[in-house]
Amino acid sequence: MQIFHPSTNTLSKFSILGGLFIIAALGWALAGVNRSPYVTQSKIAKEQPVQFSHKHHAGDCGIDCRYCHTSVETSSFAGIPPTRTCMNCHSQLWATSPYLEPVRESFRTGKSLEWVRVNDLPDFVYFNHSIHIHKGVGCDTCHGKVNQMPLMWQDASLAMEWCLNCHRHPEKYVRDRKEVFNMNYNPPPDQNQKGREIVKEYRIRSFTDCSTCHR
Repeated sequence: MQIFHPSTNTLSKFSILGGLFIIAALGWALAGVNRSPYVTQSKIAKEQPVQFSHKHHAGDCGIDCRYCHTSVETSSFAGIPPTRTCMNCHSQLWATSPYLEPVRESFRTGKSLEWVRVNDLPDFVYFNHSIHIHKGVGCDTCHGKVNQMPLMWQDASLAMEWCLNCHRHPEKYVRDRKEVFNMNYNPPPDQNQKGREIVKEYRIRSFTDCSTCHR
């Protein structure tokens, strides 16, 4: 005796396939959310004690990154400029601007401005600025065109897959060391060929094992 109508088999198959499709769709949506600016905080300008414009300083005025980020070539940390670096110029330029009062107060009192870190990797990730610069990775490769940013934001997702993409294919991203701090640099049409030459010259290795970053 048949309990269920023959059409039940078809409905069961559609239910199973539909369930699998829904699970796959939810996984895809979750992965999209995980990569979105809502989670990664990329492309979102951060509120700072003074809304410093990289566009004005690095772009319009052409100030080299190393003037403020003094340790970027020799240390794992790029360095946050002390207030006296700001006052080298602003003791003369815009010296009475109300906008810069927090800077002057910091200089008078010796209390550091509490800048909000923009590119903030998790504590379990090790990153060294100096080795990347030494190997020909440009500032804008990771930080974006900061010379075009009126307010600073995190340009890249900083997700592990983003880092690994460069580590696996360094020839796509590296450049001559003299161009590392050039914010107007554009990769040549034969980037892959030039990149392979630089990889060989600078002895760049494609480190992708876990201990490279997770120590």
